[in-house]
Amino acid sequence: MAMRFLSTFAAAAALSAGAIAAAPRDRSPEAEYQRLIAGKTAGKPQDCIDTRFTNPQLSAAGTKLIYRVSNKLVYVSETGGGCENVRRGDTLVTRQFQTRLCRGDIAQTIDLPARIPSGSCALGAFVPYRAQ
Repeated sequence: MAMRFLSTFAAAAALSAGAIAAAPRDRSPEAEYQRLIAGKTAGKPQDCIDTRFTNPQLSAAGTKLIYRVSNKLVYVSETGGGCENVRRGDTLVTRQFQTRLCRGDIAQTIDLPARIPSGSCALGAFVPYRAQ
């Protein structure tokens, strides 16, 4: 009887722990965007960013492309739409003839496993968000 109670208690504890771990987090594009710029101040929009020394993490939130350079610096480029598939894991391909990525450059998204283009967009100005 004591063994049955203990196993029932252990099962109940495991279920309640699973329920806590499975609590839904808001993973909407807007929520992720707000999380990335939280605590940062927007700077003056820039026409170009230097990509020579950076290896940014790229994500998308709606029509915004977000280049996370570090925990303290994030660039946001508003596009006209078309590159949202970066959010699902598609690769962003740009043609750079310099070491800079600039407003007006055309980017293309590609589903690499299928090798199929999935969209394209024109990059907007790059707004830097810096942590204080």
